[in-house]
Amino acid sequence: MPIIRTPEDRFTNLPDYPFKPNYVDINGTRVHYLDEGEGEVILCLHGEPTWSFLYRHMIPLLSQEHRVIAPDFIGFGRSDKYTEREEYSFEMHMNTLKEFINYLQLERITIVVQDWGGLIGLGVVADTPDLFARLVILNTGLPTGETSPTEGFLNWRNYVEHTLDLPIGKIIRRSLAPGNKLSKEVISAYDAPFPTADYKAGAQVWPLLVPITIDDPGAAQMRKAKDVLKEWDKPAFVAFSDSDPVTRGGDRFFRKIIPTAINEPAVVIEQAGHFLQEEKGAEIAEHIIAFTKRNPL
Repeated sequence: MPIIRTPEDRFTNLPDYPFKPNYVDINGTRVHYLDEGEGEVILCLHGEPTWSFLYRHMIPLLSQEHRVIAPDFIGFGRSDKYTEREEYSFEMHMNTLKEFINYLQLERITIVVQDWGGLIGLGVVADTPDLFARLVILNTGLPTGETSPTEGFLNWRNYVEHTLDLPIGKIIRRSLAPGNKLSKEVISAYDAPFPTADYKAGAQVWPLLVPITIDDPGAAQMRKAKDVLKEWDKPAFVAFSDSDPVTRGGDRFFRKIIPTAINEPAVVIEQAGHFLQEEKGAEIAEHIIAFTKRNPL
């Protein structure tokens, strides 16, 4: 179980990322997280192949009245990375998040999920619903294996499966809505955790772990999450972007199955691609602030 750690100098002078790093040891791996502000907890979970840098436009606004926590999953960001793909599994990521929440003694959590943050985050919600007070669901899915994946996802999965060294920064750039651009410094920041291909095992394997049949690992947990969401009686806010071929239509799915989601505005984040926090972070943060005020604990 070889573990490597991205050199710290890779994370110096990142644009709009002045946050203090925090670390916790979980099962022999060092997990990095941001912890900004005070008050009710907002837990922000990134997806593939990003890290907590994705939330840098949202944290300053949210942390004015809340405690905002944004961890890096193992294999991403400043967290440790297994070099062997076999070490990455649905169960490992879920157990790590559960232990992370337990270590920080988090409760009454407003969870913000996107991409794989949704699969892992909602999977944990299904097992420990009492820890969570509100749901914020962005550009993600609930792959139970019961329906066919979107063509956009299958194209992405095929690309990853046949690309030996993922160009992380280019992937972020390609995901943007038409007309949107990112600076070289921002692209470099997304590349920062991955100096060589050895550091990318977690990013290489995550798309291949998405359940696409009912017997795939994780599929049963996704069905459990679906059942829990069908009975969810606490606030839930769903906001997807208008330019993401991978998760297109997922907002309708979540609004249909979560009873309380109908109580919230049907928000579409315009001119944003898959990583909508990158393109419209401040706008999304304002929506979340309004959502928490409409639904006080």
